[in-house]
This record gives sequence, structure tokens and C-alpha cells, in this order.
Amino acid sequence: MTDPNSYPVRLADDIAGLLDTLNEHLIQATPQEAAQILAKVLDGEDGVLGRMTGLMVTGSHFAKDLSTRDLLPTEVWLALGRAANELHDIALDIDEHTDAIAALATPQSRVGTTVPKPAVSATGVGRHR
Repeated sequence: MTDPNSYPVRLADDIAGLLDTLNEHLIQATPQEAAQILAKVLDGEDGVLGRMTGLMVTGSHFAKDLSTRDLLPTEVWLALGRAANELHDIALDIDEHTDAIAALATPQSRVGTTVPKPAVSATGVGRHR
């Protein structure tokens, strides 16, 4: 049995706790901050979703190996494989909307917020006696 105090087990606990913390930040975030967080999380390759998909693929390979050696039921391998496939499909569905999330995450240019220069009177420009 795996030592519950081993580094990988503690790491999994830490990641789960960090996800809870991130969720709390998302709850309190402004729309722009929420979009920035979601853009990072939902990235199908380098974000949390992509990395979780990769973890499920690895878990599926692990479970396949153990199920072929009769150490795990085949259903475990199949369930992890389905989870990996579904996460991949979800990432593909979300990918269609990443432009909208990225647009909200990007600070808008401040059009119209600059103070215009005062108009100069035509009678006083360049005339000296």
C-alpha cells in the first residue's frame, strides 16, 4: 500500500487544496479577473483542464497494466479511459469559446478616456507685436 505521507500523495492533497483556493478567488473575482483565471484553467493543453486530461490518460495506462495483471478490475481501467476521453471532448467544446474568454480577460483600451487638449484661439496663435 502507498504511504499516505509520501510526496506524491501529499502533492495530490496540496493540488486539491490549491484548486479550492482558486475556486474561492474565482467566486470573488471581477469579470476580467474571472476570465483571466478561466483562460488559464480551461487551456486544453497547458491549463488545468489539459493537465488533468493528461493525468487521466496516465491513470488509464496505469490501470490497464494493473488490470491485465489481475490487480485491478477491468472496469477501473475502462472508467479512467472514459474520463480521459470525456475530458478531452470537454476541452474541445470549450476551445470553441476561448476567444470570447480571452477577449474579456484582456484589458480594454481606454478609448475616450484621455482628456482632449483645449482648442487654441485662432486670433492669438503666432501673433506678436
